[in-house]
Formats: sequence, structure tokens, C-alpha cells
Amino acid sequence: MDIRFYHIDAFADRVFAGNPAGVCFLDAWIEDAILQSIAAENNLPETAFLVQAGNHYDLRWFTPKVEIDLCGHGTLASAFALFEYVNPKARQVEFQTKSGRLTVERQGDLLMMDFPTRRPEPCQPPDHIDEILGIPPAQTLRARDLLVVYEKEEQVRRLKPDLGRVAALDCFGVIVTAPGKKSDFVSRFFAPGAGIPEDPVTGSAHCTLIPYWSDRLGKKELHAFQLSERGGELFCIDRGERVAIGGRAVMYQSGTIRV
Repeated sequence: MDIRFYHIDAFADRVFAGNPAGVCFLDAWIEDAILQSIAAENNLPETAFLVQAGNHYDLRWFTPKVEIDLCGHGTLASAFALFEYVNPKARQVEFQTKSGRLTVERQGDLLMMDFPTRRPEPCQPPDHIDEILGIPPAQTLRARDLLVVYEKEEQVRRLKPDLGRVAALDCFGVIVTAPGKKSDFVSRFFAPGAGIPEDPVTGSAHCTLIPYWSDRLGKKELHAFQLSERGGELFCIDRGERVAIGGRAVMYQSGTIRV
């Protein structure tokens, strides 16, 4: 079987930046074990798999270890591949996913994704969180992920968490965030239990970050940076029960996977 494949750098305006994702176009769904093996072989933070179903695409995302329920950069990369190489005249694409209906709209050179809000609630910090992350946080909250808030951008930059202990926490991943010097807020994201020690740019984390910073700053439109080694820029809007997450993308590689 030959599978059309694209390697896209999402939330970036140049290659070697943002978050790399694999995008695989399938004629029909194949065994989950093969999907997981492809994702492991790609060894990218996520590989997205698409099957056309009428006027929309069914979309699933896999890390090298597990299938996940929501992935921002994999969705952005999938939409970019569709707009650039499948249907250049389209202005919007719709996906059906484990997190429901997601749409992506072209707005100039930005791709704006419509995602569900995952509003965090204050929680008690996990035991030994100061030791696990290395710097005591100012606040902890929880949605799908643990949200850890710091007072300064430099604290987020300097973090060197104990990833083995992060993997043992009772959450999918850990978001760390602080006010930004040149943006409304900055963040980093760690999910070693899912095979992602540090994710370069995490769209799904912004489903939690956007409502938190919107409430805190009293504004609906937000500009964000993820402070990974590769780095990424995001344009965000709080729409209540939904959030808009925008970014750019570039194609690094295309080809064929043979299984």
C-alpha cells in the first residue's frame, strides 16, 4: 500500500521552526496497529491521518506512542496540506475527530482553527511539584492538562523539569506559562508519558491557555509564543465555548510511505 505523505512545520513561517507533523492521506481506514507503527516510524511529535468522507475529512492523530484526542499542530498541518496540494481554491475545511467537529479557515497567510475550550479550574499543586519542575509555581490549575503559572517569562525559559517524574503525574501533559515580554503570554508543554518530552508548539494546550489569559488580561484577542527550542507563534481568540487558534505553516518534505 502506498500512502501520500507530507512533513509540515506548523506554527512557523520557515522550515526548521514550529512543530513538525506528518500528514498521511488514506483511501480508507487501516488497522490501528499500522497507524501507530507509521507514527512511531515517523518519530514526529504527531502524525495525522485523513480519510475523505463526503464534504469533510475524518482526522486522527498519533504520537509515536499513543493516539490522542486533540492536536492543534497536526490539524493545522493537515489543513495546510489540503489547501496547498489537494484543493487550492478552498477557503475552509472541516474535520470530524475524537473532539468533535473542527474547522480551519484561510485568512490571508494565516490558518485559523476553531477548537473547543478547555477551561482550567484552580487545583492543589501535585506533591513535590517544586522539585519536579525545579522552580516553585505561583498557581496551578487543571483541565485535561496541568496548567502551571509563573510570574515571569524567564522562569518558563529556564525550566528543566524532571521528565521521568512529569510522566508519573496524573495528567496527559504539563503546560507552564507566564506573561510574555513581547506577547500576551508564553508557554511550554511537556508530555513525556505520551512520548513527547517537550512539544515544540502545542495547539491543544491553547484551548486551556486562551480562556485563562483572556480572563486574566481582560481581552479576547491574544498573541502567544511557545518557548521551545524551535519556537512557535500563535494568534488566539477567546469565543467562550470555542477558541480560535491561528498560525502559519510550511512544507518541508513530501513523498510516499509504503507499507
